[in-house]
Amino acid sequence: MTILDKIIAFKKQEVAKIKAEVAVKKLVESPNFKREALSLKKSLLEPYSTGIIAEFKRQSPSKGIINEKATITEVTNGYLDANVAAQSILTDTSFFGGTMADLMEARSINEIKPILRKDFIVDGFQIVEAKAIGADVILLIATCLTAEQLKKYGQLANDLGLEVLYEVHSQEDLDKIGDLDNKIIGINNRNLKTFEVDLEHSIKLANQIPDSALKVSESGISDPRIITGLKEYGFQGFLIGENFMKTENPGEACKEFIAQIR
Repeated sequence: MTILDKIIAFKKQEVAKIKAEVAVKKLVESPNFKREALSLKKSLLEPYSTGIIAEFKRQSPSKGIINEKATITEVTNGYLDANVAAQSILTDTSFFGGTMADLMEARSINEIKPILRKDFIVDGFQIVEAKAIGADVILLIATCLTAEQLKKYGQLANDLGLEVLYEVHSQEDLDKIGDLDNKIIGINNRNLKTFEVDLEHSIKLANQIPDSALKVSESGISDPRIITGLKEYGFQGFLIGENFMKTENPGEACKEFIAQIR
């Protein structure tokens, strides 16, 4: 059983428990449900966009604790000062040490940049939940879902006014998504089965994605020069978490990083 298998099995149990306790009606009635979501696509395509989707991540299954001192308030304000294109918040508690309250707090501070709810979506309930806590974008990991689920969950997100970042690791994942036209496709450089990082992976898969899709490179980006290289292959978004979060001041680290790619 891989780490990913364990996470998905646990997540299904966790969501079933929450569904039994929280009514969808309650989520729909929450104040954030009525707000109009911000567009990640628009933010990444703006003429002077940094392209950086900066992540708040306390820990990971492969690295353990990354940063247990940084607060959502400090990091969100720091990322906004650095002029990120968007913010990503881990809401998985058991494996990544995040919470839905983290995203809600970030949303109360950040009203101008899109927020991605980074979690393992295994049920449509989580998409309604994402809208209710103030997310603008959800992550759908193709490796964990069937072609039918990807289509159904993607449609539900769109119906709720949310955008979708479709995460792929292989040609098989791309085939599952099917029509890639105008979608946001994130290529994860981290193998979710072994958690090893290989940047060449993004480049190989990038050629299989049409220019009409928006390409995002995820994981393992630690040098501003990597961004320059990836841009040559058509990438317009770059999701970076650990590289900033492992420092004492993630916001400042992000600002310095962005200054070097301009």
